Amino acid sequence: MTGSATRSRENTRARLLEAAGLVFAEVGLDGATVEAVCERAGFTRGAFYSNFESKDELFLELAGAVSVERLAAVRARVAELNEAGALAQDCDATTLVRQVMDTGSDDRLGVMLLSEIRLKALRDHAWGKAYVAQEEEMLSGIARVIDDIVAGGAMSLRVESVVAARMLLIVWEGATVRGAMAGQDDEELRRTGSAELGRLVSLLLG
Repeated sequence: MTGSATRSRENTRARLLEAAGLVFAEVGLDGATVEAVCERAGFTRGAFYSNFESKDELFLELAGAVSVERLAAVRARVAELNEAGALAQDCDATTLVRQVMDTGSDDRLGVMLLSEIRLKALRDHAWGKAYVAQEEEMLSGIARVIDDIVAGGAMSLRVESVVAARMLLIVWEGATVRGAMAGQDDEELRRTGSAELGRLVSLLLG
């Protein structure tokens, strides 16, 4: 495949993923048909099936893209704070988490998407295995960010970084899902998530 053909395929996949996110926001996972996604993206069913085997594959990749985007934003924010000297050993855990979470990457759409995908994973064993594998990659990425924070700020953890990553993800998911159910907007969700994570981080740091 030539460079131009590769770029065209990547662009097609990106447009289908973007369209899938928009359609999902309107009608949810079950209501988001292949036809609706294709119509929103401006492609035929043939273009869809040359990139994705099924709607399930599309939305699993969309969930992964949401997670990757969130993790990249957090990693970039940590690098900024480290360069600014904000990761000092005596920094306040709650303040640190709030600064890290101040990336604008958490929103109701992301919470709803991941919640529906987890529900599907509970019902579908094959889908569940794929989602768990994807989440393990996410946890590894979070663990690496934690390692960078600890190393840069001369802090110490009471548990291994991968364990801390899992605990942080569980707390964040619970807090944001409850917030979304309570009708919180994107800014309120970020505040809720950072507040809960700040409390946990204060317990995890030695």
